[in-house]
Amino acid sequence: MRKRLAQLLQDAQLSLFGPEVLSTPVPAPAPASAAPHLPNPRAQRELRLGEQRVAYELKRARRRSIGFVVGSEGLRVSAPRWLPQEDIERALVQKSDWILRKLVEQRERARRVEAARIEWRDGASLNFLGTRLTLRLGAAQAGVNLDEAAQLLHLHLPVLSSEDEVREAVQAWLKRRARALFEPRCAYFAAALGVQMTSLRLSSAQTRWGSASADGSIRLNWRLIHFSPAIIDYVVAHELAHLREMNHSPRFWAVVASVLPDFERARAQLREESIIAE
Repeated sequence: MRKRLAQLLQDAQLSLFGPEVLSTPVPAPAPASAAPHLPNPRAQRELRLGEQRVAYELKRARRRSIGFVVGSEGLRVSAPRWLPQEDIERALVQKSDWILRKLVEQRERARRVEAARIEWRDGASLNFLGTRLTLRLGAAQAGVNLDEAAQLLHLHLPVLSSEDEVREAVQAWLKRRARALFEPRCAYFAAALGVQMTSLRLSSAQTRWGSASADGSIRLNWRLIHFSPAIIDYVVAHELAHLREMNHSPRFWAVVASVLPDFERARAQLREESIIAE
């Protein structure tokens, strides 16, 4: 009787689900550890968002809402002291698209920065006005001399000079060339825009290519000298346009377009660039 009942139950299962379903093993879900990992050296917690395992730093503070910041080290979350952990994780899941997009952007930026890193030695290369130059140490002529035809930058330094010595010599030369180029471009665009620039200073900022003040002073990052003249002109025109419109309104972009009709191309290129790691 028991054997007969077992056979009837088996027949019922086959008729409901079909033999293919029962005969095909159901794959076990992949363990969380198999998911790609987005780390954070300061992280105390980790949560799976989509297909990613995201480590994050959690800070409790006297605040009313949850804050999310994605920086060079990863995700940082600030939350009220009284908020339960499950509510924080629910908010992370709701914000997961934005968090993952920003983490990927930061990772790509770090890759570009590393790729742009300059090795200060004989035979190394760097960008100058959008072209690649090779460093040559041991030149007979004093100072730093550019051979544009051969795309060489000759330095009157011993081949075995330290990286600090090479960097100091090359950067001093780059800054001189930056000012020599920026000044006439500023004068040109200031006249075209009908604005008065009171001063030009070179900047070494790590996150900004330029800035403008209401008093007419302009600051330009000297590392722009690594990029093409079209990108340099865009930054110059952008900052000088702020002397007419201290904002990023449609009126501001119309001012930029009045002197650089195709500025969007240079703007898009600059967004793909990172401050050169030097």
